[in-house]
Amino acid sequence: MKAGVDAIGWGSDGLVPAVAQDSVTGEVLMLAWMNREALDRTLETGFAHFWSRKRNCLWRKGDTSGNTLRINRVNTDCDVDAILLQVTPAGPACHTGARSCFTGSIEGPGIVTSESLLPGMVLGRLSDVISSRLASPVEGSYTSALAAGGVPAAARKVGEEAVEVILAASGEGDSRLVEESADLVYHLLVLLALRRLSFSDVAGELAGRMKHEVTSPD
Repeated sequence: MKAGVDAIGWGSDGLVPAVAQDSVTGEVLMLAWMNREALDRTLETGFAHFWSRKRNCLWRKGDTSGNTLRINRVNTDCDVDAILLQVTPAGPACHTGARSCFTGSIEGPGIVTSESLLPGMVLGRLSDVISSRLASPVEGSYTSALAAGGVPAAARKVGEEAVEVILAASGEGDSRLVEESADLVYHLLVLLALRRLSFSDVAGELAGRMKHEVTSPD
């Protein structure tokens, strides 16, 4: 269902809640508020704009920190009174420096706690750790040591791990194949980071292929 801006059920204060979600990992990043002007600016510029209830003014996410939210898709809920922004974040979404503003937790006797993460969230957080190690090397860190060898060293490791995956797939058990695949993905993420690329770039390419109904990567 397509809903135009005029169809949105603005609240009595002229606002609606807007949730920002990482379009690659699926992680919920932040909740803010939008009025008509903020939504118009978001649609015009491709970057998230919100309305500050505290300062009573329009603001663009990242104006101060540089951590902008690039818009990939805008959705409304079934009642057309809430907005979902699927975004590519340029850095941590929270002013505390955390990737997401939703880091607190509330426990209760009826809550079943799960430590599992969405696959995309795992890759996103691992990419963050790798980027951190590249920016600030840590003594004893394998990632920092690998990065010190630059692109050639990381590329060699990707090749070695790819061979290990082939061997595991050809003659070893499922658990071994999963382990070797994890090694390959990790080293590929390091290589991408050294080239100033990320998993988001790869996901964007795959999404483009899906949009054009390409069923084979060839």
